[in-house]
Amino acid sequence: MRDFTLQDWLAKAAALDIRRQAFIDGKFTDAISGKTFDSVNPADGAVLAPVAECDAADVDLAVAAGRRAFDDGRWSRMAPGDRKAVLLKLADLIRANLEEMALLDCLDMGKPITDAMTVDAPGSAHFFQWYAEAIDKIYDEVAPTGPGDLALVRRVPLGVVGAVVPWNFPLDMATWKSAAALAAGNSVVLKPAEQSPLSALRLAELAAEAGVPDGVFNVVPGFGATAGRALGLHMDVDCLAFTGSTATGKRFMEYSGQSNLKQVWPETGGKSPNLVFADCEDLEAAADMAAFGIFFNQGEVCSANSRLYVERSIKDALVEKLIARAEGMQPGDPLEPATKMGAIVDEKQTQGIMRFVEAGKQTADLVTGGARVQVNGRGCFVQPTIFSEVSHDDALARDEIFGPVLSVIPFDTEDEAVTMANDSIYGLAASVWTDNLSRACRVSDRLHVGTVSVNTVDALSAQTPFGGMKQSGFGRDLSLHSLDKYSALKTTWIKYKS
Repeated sequence: MRDFTLQDWLAKAAALDIRRQAFIDGKFTDAISGKTFDSVNPADGAVLAPVAECDAADVDLAVAAGRRAFDDGRWSRMAPGDRKAVLLKLADLIRANLEEMALLDCLDMGKPITDAMTVDAPGSAHFFQWYAEAIDKIYDEVAPTGPGDLALVRRVPLGVVGAVVPWNFPLDMATWKSAAALAAGNSVVLKPAEQSPLSALRLAELAAEAGVPDGVFNVVPGFGATAGRALGLHMDVDCLAFTGSTATGKRFMEYSGQSNLKQVWPETGGKSPNLVFADCEDLEAAADMAAFGIFFNQGEVCSANSRLYVERSIKDALVEKLIARAEGMQPGDPLEPATKMGAIVDEKQTQGIMRFVEAGKQTADLVTGGARVQVNGRGCFVQPTIFSEVSHDDALARDEIFGPVLSVIPFDTEDEAVTMANDSIYGLAASVWTDNLSRACRVSDRLHVGTVSVNTVDALSAQTPFGGMKQSGFGRDLSLHSLDKYSALKTTWIKYKS
């Protein structure tokens, strides 16, 4: 990949065979209504493909296919080792088609091709492999009972899982939900974000090639108000896994109450704090990771470290380093391998970011960036932007911007820093920079978030759960714990002659 040039990637993009139909019951199909919507490249405004616009009727078909597949046991009662082999093959197929999967996400939502090739696409393969390997290593339980009684506690699949995923990591978010749900033995109906449906459709095709039976993995592209709502309200969907905004997560919980009380697992918004103390000697590393924590993926990350709390005595020195890093991360063509920041996903999101920036210019000190720019004379691009001396009560420090905008807030004491960090409706993630082990442990314990990264940012792996507290939701992706979302505990009590 390192040898590919912009021209190489342009040629590969031109040669793509884009899947544009829904994938239901093992085959690609048009929406019943015949409607389509355009998948648009935010870097240049070009239409990539008209994609099937699914609605409630299509969701009904997909759920019915998933239910048939679940009930007849073609996947749900397949031997664990056989399910494992299929998902391992899927992981291998993703790796074999890595360039295509990376290109689809790069073109669809504007992320740099280098990130898609080194993070997103290989990450998807890794997570499918990890969950495949877990399938035959999870044991059921035998409860302690008296003579003549045998009580078995088994983990069983739920049935049909609906998964609604966001546009910022299209392939990875589809994988985080689907890999665990499939590993547990469920059928899946996946609704990708309307801004980025292409990699999910190709993933469905690869899953079928790997041997996932017809009806087990379905993809219904469409809009939240139609296809997403239909999944949320469906009486035959047993579980709804969602990543996206807090407002939409609340809506899915309402849908559950209005329908069949399906389990809903929301992983929602964030406004993650990054606390840098004066006893952090490696300010270069702190600056590198603070920049990465807000500018990676154009800041379109739910756990982005968008609030930077800095001990006052080192604030100016750290801000100076951050300005230099921001100036070295200006937006570029997403297909250019050297690009570090790509395009914002669409015009609506770009305008929303710029409203925050323009308002912030009136209330805080803009030290770098702050402009919408074009690349090659077009596209949705925003400069990496840093505001200093931000009031903790400013919208810049309170609201989820979901863009490359960093708010720097000074503090004088540890208590002050922790109090401000916790004073948020969100509780997804946080980072702490200190060379004092006691402070690292003490502050980590006090932060009300799902993940605390010490002397790094946004640490995650397949081995550890990802999710938040408060209005960041309570869903957990990754790790063996995520299998709990997609399975139920079933007790079988047997009386026998002792």
